[in-house]
Amino acid sequence: QVQLVESGGGSVQAGGSLRLSCAASGYSYRMGWFRQAPGKEREGVACVYTGSGFTGYADFVKGRFTISQNNAKNTVYLQMNSLKPEDTAMYYCAADKTVGRCLGPEYKSWGQGTQVTVSS
Repeated sequence: QVQLVESGGGSVQAGGSLRLSCAASGYSYRMGWFRQAPGKEREGVACVYTGSGFTGYADFVKGRFTISQNNAKNTVYLQMNSLKPEDTAMYYCAADKTVGRCLGPEYKSWGQGTQVTVSS
């Protein structure tokens, strides 16, 4: 497993932007961002296979969020634009060294989460 440290959460008004960062302690085959709002299940947001650079997105963020990576730093980023109040949630970074579904929940390593709050 790798250790993950997220940063970049905060509070913004609707329409604003935030950039989340996730620094991993080592190599991962795939990394993803997930979120969980109060009273709701955790859901996949965006993911990347670090070797190929293939990315995946949930439909509700396509065109607004972009996942990127810096392999030299074992870091992934989530650029979030055009934020909506319904994007309010705790955002978690996840990583796994094995092949698996990009947006599936089967990740072995999870960060502590960073809160994103979007006000209307």
